[in-house]
Amino acid sequence: MRFSSVFGVLALTLSLSACGESNSQHTQNQVSASASALQAHLEFLASDDLEGRDTGSRGHEIAAKYIAAEFKTLGLQPAGDDGTYFQRIKFRRSFLEENSASFTLNTGDDTVELAYPKQFITGPSAYSEHDDVEAPLVFVGYGLVSEAFGLDDYAGLDVEGKIVVMATGRPEHLPSEEGAHLNSSKAKFAAERGAVGIITLHTPEREKVRPFEVSIMYQRAPSVRWLQPNGEPNVLYKNMAASAYVNTDAAEQLFVNAPVKLADIYAQLEAGDMPKGFDLGVSARLQRSSRHEEISSPNVAAVLPGSDDNLKNEYVLYTAHSDHIGVTKDLSQDDHINNGAMDNASGVAVMLETARMFVESGVKPKRSIMFLSVTAEERGLLGADYFAHHPTVPLSQIVANVNLDMPVLLYDFADVIAFGSTHSTLGASVARAAGEFGIELSEDPMPEQAIFTRSDHYPFVKKGVPAVFLMTGFTSKTEGEDGGEVWGKFFAEHYHRPSDQPDLPINYEAGVTFTNINYQIGEEIANQVERPRWLPESFFSQLD
Repeated sequence: MRFSSVFGVLALTLSLSACGESNSQHTQNQVSASASALQAHLEFLASDDLEGRDTGSRGHEIAAKYIAAEFKTLGLQPAGDDGTYFQRIKFRRSFLEENSASFTLNTGDDTVELAYPKQFITGPSAYSEHDDVEAPLVFVGYGLVSEAFGLDDYAGLDVEGKIVVMATGRPEHLPSEEGAHLNSSKAKFAAERGAVGIITLHTPEREKVRPFEVSIMYQRAPSVRWLQPNGEPNVLYKNMAASAYVNTDAAEQLFVNAPVKLADIYAQLEAGDMPKGFDLGVSARLQRSSRHEEISSPNVAAVLPGSDDNLKNEYVLYTAHSDHIGVTKDLSQDDHINNGAMDNASGVAVMLETARMFVESGVKPKRSIMFLSVTAEERGLLGADYFAHHPTVPLSQIVANVNLDMPVLLYDFADVIAFGSTHSTLGASVARAAGEFGIELSEDPMPEQAIFTRSDHYPFVKKGVPAVFLMTGFTSKTEGEDGGEVWGKFFAEHYHRPSDQPDLPINYEAGVTFTNINYQIGEEIANQVERPRWLPESFFSQLD
């Protein structure tokens, strides 16, 4: 999973309200998950031999083959390419060439060079090896457009052939999940209006959360994009050939001819206001060079065919990402392998056990069930995004996505949190499934994280597929144990670190309950007469 910040998690106030009561107990003779099977899957996938399962690595290839072998053992039908379990994806990994980035500002009276990386940073291009863009600058506030929220930061502005300048982030009054989606669409809004580049301002408010120096630390990290079958990178807005992220003080030079001082803009942002846009009266030339290399990595897909003559052509899709972040380069540590036990060997283990339960239940579901292990989640949800664009079954026939990402199985949880449950009819299915095992459904305790937009279900959501994503809640059944504290401690001490490994005190019996609930969710969806639907009031029901 990809979290932007874990600071403050340990201080969460856990006053969670239950959304549903337990209405029945799970029958004892029904198929159930196996703790030993979950442990076996997790320990193999998170072993040192797989070296952190980085996208394109030998370790991840082994993980993919292991998952495919499990699917084959269960008798599931291959659902990859060319009659196989694998959907092989080519990726372009892009690196910014050393000392190639430059930012020249022309104020009319003077020419100013901004220093890289102290005053501005930029990333590589996935599309071209050399970029050289010179254009006038236009300030566009946050750079957001939304009819649903009455936003249009481009109103009255002409940005055709120009570079837009915008504040980082989004206004606080927007709901977290909807705001996160809009924030991720800023390049789309700019490109649709003819802009040729984006300059983002690092604001004083952002400095409090993530200092500019922290961003500088990640400058050498490559960017990764999947490649179309024709070899073109998945770059939707090829006209957007310039980008820069400008430090707070350096940004003042962009506003030397502006009708509003930058200090006043910052004050408006801090007050929660939406600054109006205007021409800045200056131009900029942005240059950079990029180096490209190609890697490949597979999704792994299998199907359990449904039993109903009509509904078997519809699919309930389970997803779990099999990749992690590989080997660390931090020489201060003795252990360099990021095993990813919770992130996401645990989710894959749950998916494999869920598949076994469906096969061995003795009763075939009416709809077909697809199990999809996706790659490159840690690189930006890329494997899921590729499948959403190049599905091996018609996308319109995928009725729902149940995503399994990083269940923190370190305590005997008494509740679950279901991201997406408030946006579709899947919420009722989750509440009933959890209730079967005496588990309550609680509200999102950290809405500021906008997790509904941050895992592998999100590419499917953007394509119109209702989705739900379960996480262990913050209430523990164990007297005197604070589930939220255990969860928070994991993120503070182990998330994306070598210590996320199988020797953690993993509660596999809690894993059994978690798996049973996810199985129950899929079983209900697969056998319902009507397919799940978005709630009409949900923002996500109206995405393009």
